[in-house]
Amino acid sequence: MRVHTGDKPCKCHVCDKAFSHSGHLNSHMRVHTGDKPYKCSLCNKSFTTSSNLQAHKRRVHSNSRPYECPFCGKLFKTNVSLKCHVRIHADTKPYSCRHCSGRFTRLAQLKRHLLKSHNVGTWFTCNICEKKFSMKRNLKRHLLRHEDVKPYVCSECPKCFYIAGELTRHQPVHSDYKQFCCGLCGKDFKRKRSVKPHFRRCSVKLGYTDN
Repeated sequence: MRVHTGDKPCKCHVCDKAFSHSGHLNSHMRVHTGDKPYKCSLCNKSFTTSSNLQAHKRRVHSNSRPYECPFCGKLFKTNVSLKCHVRIHADTKPYSCRHCSGRFTRLAQLKRHLLKSHNVGTWFTCNICEKKFSMKRNLKRHLLRHEDVKPYVCSECPKCFYIAGELTRHQPVHSDYKQFCCGLCGKDFKRKRSVKPHFRRCSVKLGYTDN
């Protein structure tokens, strides 16, 4: 009934945020206590909730990509990743700059633009090498390199990686699936970065060059 009434009787005594269920409050309290009781059995990374742990396993340690782009057939591990990708086909840029006419597909792109072009926002600076980042999460990933921590472990071999993206790019080594295709000759590739140089060579060979 609280769904209908909007009643939230369970209130956090630290930040006054309210919840409709005591279980949600208990999960929220871990934000303040730093408690992360859910540990990944594959890389030992810890999480505050079971749902976060399951999402991590799907994203990092699973090759399953159940979400398919209706325009190009590219597959994704999460629905969020698919939604961001679809904007490329729809030419949708929901994030607009309030200082100029710039529009962006992702929030991170807007934040980077504001910092570089309009000096709006805060740079997150590495205290070791002074490299700057527009997003705090990118700084955290960068710091792993200084600490030489590689929490993302391949489920098929012993290789470890600093960030999930590196693991994702590595995983096609263990699969025969080729999701990228040259639009000129039809040759298939495992990685996007392999298609681009091939496409340029193919364009020259077939005479599709800009003169």
